[in-house]
Amino acid sequence: MRQPLKLHSSIALSALGVGAFLLAWEALARSGIVPAGLLPSPSAVPGAFLAEFRSGTWQAMVFASLSHYLSGLALGTVLGITFGTAAATWGVWDAFQAWVVRMLRPIPSIAWIPFAIIWFGVSKSAATFLIALTVFWINYYATYSAVRGVDKDLIELGHAFGQGGLIPRLFKIVLPGALPGILAGVRAGLGQGWMTVVAAELFGISGLGARMSDASGLLATHIVVLYMVTIAALYGVCDFLFMQVQQRVLAWQK
Repeated sequence: MRQPLKLHSSIALSALGVGAFLLAWEALARSGIVPAGLLPSPSAVPGAFLAEFRSGTWQAMVFASLSHYLSGLALGTVLGITFGTAAATWGVWDAFQAWVVRMLRPIPSIAWIPFAIIWFGVSKSAATFLIALTVFWINYYATYSAVRGVDKDLIELGHAFGQGGLIPRLFKIVLPGALPGILAGVRAGLGQGWMTVVAAELFGISGLGARMSDASGLLATHIVVLYMVTIAALYGVCDFLFMQVQQRVLAWQK
């Protein structure tokens, strides 16, 4: 069985891994094996950031992407948890929608881009729809599995103590018991949402993905890398903040 590392050792090893990766990348870019236009060096990214930041482009793109990312994340999360809970607790609804779910789930979000444009135009709403769709399915299945996995003995115990009604059972037994699994789905949705942001913006909606597309068309690969790093950093911040909230919400488990 693997022995857990101490916190400072884990941080040091993680920093060492990142440093080794960047050094290897820099060495490969400077070696000439790969043309600089195809693989920019990490040292070219800070200069690109300063240029984009001074022009105000970086801030505008980050704000635009955050706007529809947060809207899609909130919408997809709330609907996914709601429908997942309903399907897991109400057998009639579960059976009614089971095959609709099986037909729609395999369709990737990017396949809905033509309909998003037709329904919403080339707008923030179209991007929000695509992001919400991705996040919805992750939260739907995570919630469904978490709720179905709640210990039946707890539900029977709730009945014995007068918590057999739907509302008391749901909010006092089922959802608290399923909360760790539900929050795991929310966390997964945070990352998948950012992945969808790029695809959602490639057809002209202002944001990080659109800027990456424009830069790639000009072979400005250092700018493409800058916005890739930006997306990674934004996800890292979102994930860190969510983990802090999750630890507080689940403090009762300790």
